[in-house]
Amino acid sequence: MKILHIDSNHPLLLNQLSELGFTNDEDYSSSKTEIEDKIHLYDGIIIRSRFTIDKQFLDKATNLKFIARVGAGLENIDCDYAEEKGVYLISAPEGNRNAVGEHALGMLLSIFNKLNKADNEVRNGKWLREENRGVELDGKTVGLIGYGNMGKSFAKKLRGFDVEVLCYDIKPNMGDQNCKQVSLDTLQEKADVLSLHTPQTQLTTNMINEVFINQFKKSFWLINTARGKSVVTKDLVAALKNNKILGAGLDVLEYEKVSFENLFTTEIPEAFQYLIIAENVILSPHVAGWTIESNQKLAQTIVDKIKLKFY
Repeated sequence: MKILHIDSNHPLLLNQLSELGFTNDEDYSSSKTEIEDKIHLYDGIIIRSRFTIDKQFLDKATNLKFIARVGAGLENIDCDYAEEKGVYLISAPEGNRNAVGEHALGMLLSIFNKLNKADNEVRNGKWLREENRGVELDGKTVGLIGYGNMGKSFAKKLRGFDVEVLCYDIKPNMGDQNCKQVSLDTLQEKADVLSLHTPQTQLTTNMINEVFINQFKKSFWLINTARGKSVVTKDLVAALKNNKILGAGLDVLEYEKVSFENLFTTEIPEAFQYLIIAENVILSPHVAGWTIESNQKLAQTIVDKIKLKFY
């Protein structure tokens, strides 16, 4: 089988696939149109998020047997049409779930203890102890929306704390020893912290909006290591200003490109200007699952799944 790699990944991906007898070609610079002109030559394609694989692309991929995405989500692929054409879809949420769980916990503890604010002040000669009095996680209720690989990883990290962990998921019977599955109404009634672990779908796009936020009984902290378009940024900012949301840790933003490699290229939106200066907001550039270890785990997961299906 002949495989086209259009994003760079950990070298083990190429090395192990070659050892298994697959032919591997790399093209990290050609345009989507140029890739479309030759995709009929390949049995498989391995991507991260360089561009969208849509109907036009799939129609030209006449010999394609699989698409492997070195990541968790498949929203940059027209999955329904791919499956109609008999193309097997592979993703690797197992590869970076631990990294995402650790990142979410780190963001939450940093917000609770005002670490970014305090660090910046000390570096500027300010020694403000009372102003940086923190909040403890123990005794809080942490609500998770989405309880797949990432949600389960975060819940596992919380086992060392005296917290109640609840989850809401559209699939039934998802709860386990680390987390109790509840209705959305119950989660919104009890949660002190909301952490998002959902893919980007029609259901989750713009999910966290003004109405949704105000349905929470208590003011709460928000962590988003999932997808930026789940949160309406201007509604988040309004909630931060009126203290309905007490703080936010955002690894992903509404303004990200489809490739996740860039933010906006035009004028900075007003809502984002507020997030930049807000002392109770922590931002990172979509790196929750982007560790040295996960780079290798993601590649290994893809190799293992290709081997299981096609070797």
